[in-house]
Amino acid sequence: MSATIECIRGDIAHQPDIDAVVNAANAELRIGGGVAGALHRAAGPGLEEECRPLAPIQPGQAVITGAHGLPNRHVIHCLGPVYGIDEPSDELLAACYRHALLLAEREGIASVAFPAISAGAFGYPATEAARIALSTVIRTLPECPGIERVRFVLFDAASAELHQRTLEALQKG
Repeated sequence: MSATIECIRGDIAHQPDIDAVVNAANAELRIGGGVAGALHRAAGPGLEEECRPLAPIQPGQAVITGAHGLPNRHVIHCLGPVYGIDEPSDELLAACYRHALLLAEREGIASVAFPAISAGAFGYPATEAARIALSTVIRTLPECPGIERVRFVLFDAASAELHQRTLEALQKG
């Protein structure tokens, strides 16, 4: 695999060296809490206006918009599963990452930053969410030769460490 995968602690809305950031969106693609709130606030009202005709989306689906006031070219919006409600949750969560990467490849995007989709308000257990996210990215990248870098941007140190440990374990195989 030629793409670099990195896990950092940071703010998804401040990734100026990344072409596209991924929004852990709600079905209506509107401003919300967590990642959706942070990205919409930083992007400004144009993002919500561009999102309106694309909504609603289904769990596992990904759509793309411009980045508006964000320092990126695009925002890829994914609706992760609500743990314990949207089933099969593991397949729907994997679909978010797979569809986002395939959409990025199709649009000529070389670098993508992901949050921990569904691991916040949607209740997905962090360890399982990290394993699904990273294993899906590793499996999907061979289909995306134009993607050079995938960054996981985690809100706190514990999440960043969990993702880094999971990545190292998966790369050892």
